[in-house]
Amino acid sequence: MNNHTMVTDFVLWGFSHLQEFQVLLLVFVLFVYVLIMLGNLSIITITYLDSRLHSPMYFFLCNFSLMEMLVTSTVVPRMLGDLLSTHKTISLGECLIQSFFYFSLSCTDFLIVTTMAFDCYVAICRPLHYPTIMSSQVCVRLVVACWMVGFFSIISPTIQKSQLCFCGPNVIDHFFCDSAPLLKLSCSATHHIERMDFFLSLLFVLTTMLLILISYILIVASVLRIPSSSGRQKAFSTCASHLTVVVLSYGSAIFIYVRPSKGHSTDLNKVVALMTSVVTPFLNLFIFTFRNEKVKGVIEEIVKKTFSRDSEAFR
Repeated sequence: MNNHTMVTDFVLWGFSHLQEFQVLLLVFVLFVYVLIMLGNLSIITITYLDSRLHSPMYFFLCNFSLMEMLVTSTVVPRMLGDLLSTHKTISLGECLIQSFFYFSLSCTDFLIVTTMAFDCYVAICRPLHYPTIMSSQVCVRLVVACWMVGFFSIISPTIQKSQLCFCGPNVIDHFFCDSAPLLKLSCSATHHIERMDFFLSLLFVLTTMLLILISYILIVASVLRIPSSSGRQKAFSTCASHLTVVVLSYGSAIFIYVRPSKGHSTDLNKVVALMTSVVTPFLNLFIFTFRNEKVKGVIEEIVKKTFSRDSEAFR
């Protein structure tokens, strides 16, 4: 086949088969999306303004919050527009752009979570060397490396997808341009791209998860050697929120992408993808605020100051 596109527009089917739940789903997704954006913006702002949070841990937390906002924003606004509209068409170019940013930002997200685990390991297992190992320059370089690796790794498969032929049908059975539903519509050979997608999924999901598990095994071994129970409790609570986020994020990613039959069970994949894009970032927001004592303390202090100012103004 020649490298040309016969179908130039696609229809994002999404949840069109659930007509009676369209309004309810719209209200739910919109409400959660607004909370995700406001909550993560608040975390970034508080970390920037309060000097007590100027440490590597909260620097990585700010980048993680930024990633949560960006990943969610690549999917949710388009989904909200499709829930309001009867015309759910998207061009091939727009589809590939959405797919590129979703997967590149997601890969960057996994790398930043891995970096947070490494930071936790150094803080607990190498406390005397922590200021040297996790200096400000090292932290910036690690984050820049996460961004570069995440983006450059998705360029090649995106270019290859742009050269595929699409002869019809043109209905993508998903609410965003996920890779597997798009490749199913191609009338070109897609085995090479599918293998590349699977390899990248293994690389970014399983490899980073393995590194995180190794970090936490070393952390647990180090914490168990702490003589006082209060010291052990403090060390475990430091990384408890991060470990919870890891379980939520990696569980859904493994289910959708790290299995050869990911193109099957599309309805279930859509539900899990909705959880990953909307529910998990919402839960992560509360995990990092309500399980982190320092962040919670800063927020409570800001709220108290705000109320005291308001009461003085009324007087």
